[in-house]
Amino acid sequence: MGKHIPLRMCAACRQMRPKEELIRLTEDGGEILIDNTKKMGGRGVYICCCIDCVRLAKKKKALQRMFKRAVPDEVYQMLEEKIDG
Repeated sequence: MGKHIPLRMCAACRQMRPKEELIRLTEDGGEILIDNTKKMGGRGVYICCCIDCVRLAKKKKALQRMFKRAVPDEVYQMLEEKIDG
């Protein structure tokens, strides 16, 4: 049998993708962080590794809905910087 690949949904485009292809965000001590290990505690929200999805998430306020709080612009900047490399 083949190895099971865990799928997660992008908060912006709502596409199911392998967990390893997505960026995971989590909330820690009131701060929203990029979870590079994908193992930090707290609510995890996934987003595709593309600028379009980051911008769509901001436009649709998808992260605000998922985290049930305001998301600072710095979080979106941090995501864009990670994607741009």
